[in-house]
Amino acid sequence: MIIMQPGATREQISTVIDRVHANRMEAHTNVGTRQTIIGVVGDRHNVPADQFESLPNVQSVEPVLKSYELASRQFHPENSVFSLGGFTIGGDEIPVIAGPCSVESRQQILETAQAVKEAGANALRGGVFKPRQSPYSFQGLGEEGLEYMAEARALTGLPLVVEVMAESQLPLMSKYVDMLQIGARNMQNYSLLRAVGETHIPVLLKRGLSATIDDLLNAAEYILFGGNNRVVLCERGIRTFETATRNTTDINAIPVLKSLSHLPVVLDPSHSTGHTSFVSAVAKAAVAAGADGIIVEVHPDPEHAFSDGQQSLKPEEFARLVKQVKAVAEAVDRTLVPEETPFFPNGVING
Repeated sequence: MIIMQPGATREQISTVIDRVHANRMEAHTNVGTRQTIIGVVGDRHNVPADQFESLPNVQSVEPVLKSYELASRQFHPENSVFSLGGFTIGGDEIPVIAGPCSVESRQQILETAQAVKEAGANALRGGVFKPRQSPYSFQGLGEEGLEYMAEARALTGLPLVVEVMAESQLPLMSKYVDMLQIGARNMQNYSLLRAVGETHIPVLLKRGLSATIDDLLNAAEYILFGGNNRVVLCERGIRTFETATRNTTDINAIPVLKSLSHLPVVLDPSHSTGHTSFVSAVAKAAVAAGADGIIVEVHPDPEHAFSDGQQSLKPEEFARLVKQVKAVAEAVDRTLVPEETPFFPNGVING
C-alpha cells in the first residue's frame, strides 16, 4: 500500500502507478479527502519497497496485513458510499429492500411492488432464477420474470435487486437489473465473482452458509479486483448446531465487518431466522448494531408462495416493521431513506 503525501499531483500519482505496472502488478487508486492511497496487488516478493519510497511525494509504503487488500479499511479508511437509484448505501440513511423470494406472476410482483413502496421500501427484490435444493422445485420464470420486474420498476420507481446464478446470465441481467445479488451458495463461485467484478453493476454479496467473515471479505475482494467497487456485504445467517431457526443470525458480523472493511453491510432477517415471527425483532437488532440496510421478503399471500412462504411477511406486517425500524434508527442517530426518492442511474459517491 503506497500512501501519497497530501497535495501530490496527478503526474506524481501517475508516475507511481506506472512503476507498479512496470513490475507486473495491479494498481488500485483510492482518492480520499486528504490524500491518495494506491493499493498494489500482485507478486511483491521481489519488489523492494524503496523502489516506490524514492518517488516524488510518496509518504510511505506499508504492508497490507489482510489477504483482502482492496476490501480492507487499511486501503480505504473512509466508508464507501454509493447510489442505487435515488438513494445512497453506506451513509447515514438506511435503505430498506423488500419483495418476494420468487417472481411468480405479473400480478403477484406488481401487487407486491406497490405494497412495499407504499410501506416505505426503497428497492424491490425478487428472484427469477432460483437455486433450489431439489431440481423438481420451482426454478423461477427467467426473462419473463425480469420483464415483470421491469414493469414493476416503471410503476413504482423502485430499483431492482435480482440474484444472478451463472456467468451466462449476466448479459440478460445487465439489461434489466440495478443491483446483482450473489446468493449464499455462490459466495465462493470465484469465476462468477470475477465476471460480476467486470460488469460495474452494484453487487449485494451474501455470506455463505458456513463462511467465516474472512471468507466473505475475500469473496468481495474478487469483485473489487475486477474493478467493481460498488459492493454491499450481506449477513444472512450461518449454519450452526441450532435448529430452532433456519439459520443463526450473526449480529456480531455487522460491527466486525464495519471495523474491518469500508464496504456497506446489510442484514437479511428473513433468511437468517426462517420464521415471520422473528423477522421484525432481528431487523431492529440489525439497525441497532449499525447495519447500513435491511433486505426483507414480502409476499401478498405467503401461505401459497412458491418458495420461502414461511419467512415472508404480509404487506401489513412489513409496514409495521418499517415503522419500528425507523424508530430504532432514530434512536441511534440515523434515519431511514425518505420514501419519496427520485430514480436516477447508479453512480459512485464515495466508493
